[in-house]
Amino acid sequence: MERICVFCGSSKGARPTYAAAAVSLAQCLAARGITIVFGGSNKGLMQVLADTALAAGGRVIGVMPEVLVTKEHAHMGLTELRITGSMHERKAMMAELSDAFIALPGGYGTFDEFCEILAWAQLGLHRKPFGLLNVEGYYDHLLKMFDHAVAEEFLKKAHRDIVLSSARSDTLVEQLLHYQVPVMEKYIGLEQT
Repeated sequence: MERICVFCGSSKGARPTYAAAAVSLAQCLAARGITIVFGGSNKGLMQVLADTALAAGGRVIGVMPEVLVTKEHAHMGLTELRITGSMHERKAMMAELSDAFIALPGGYGTFDEFCEILAWAQLGLHRKPFGLLNVEGYYDHLLKMFDHAVAEEFLKKAHRDIVLSSARSDTLVEQLLHYQVPVMEKYIGLEQT
């Protein structure tokens, strides 16, 4: 595994443990020689992640749409900054560049990016592993929502089970390195008549 995409907030959040988790993840990936692909911002957890990885000798590739380069203050000290024409192109490029995906805490953008990658896996568009770095239980409610979707038969248990999670960076990275996403049938409610 050469590159892992990390989705995370352009804010540091309410708890210092979120930034500490970004530091831990960046150091873990840099120590393993794994390049980080991320949203390219020099704000919040994105900045903490990038700066820590670079300081540890790691490689960091930022991907940001042109419209956000100035608005979000693109990180100009990265190994590489790729500028796209739109948010859709950004997500597609991040997915193309990456061998796996991790979501640190974040807001709507992080949820969107992670859930889109998850939906693509469900549809069989990729077989790359992904996981939630569940710092301080940040993603507990989302994981419960996925369980609820299974209970209500909107999601197959096999699709729920492909979402890895851990509160520890090193544990989650190990899970990603050794996990093989199974080939699955997507459709649930298409009864034959």
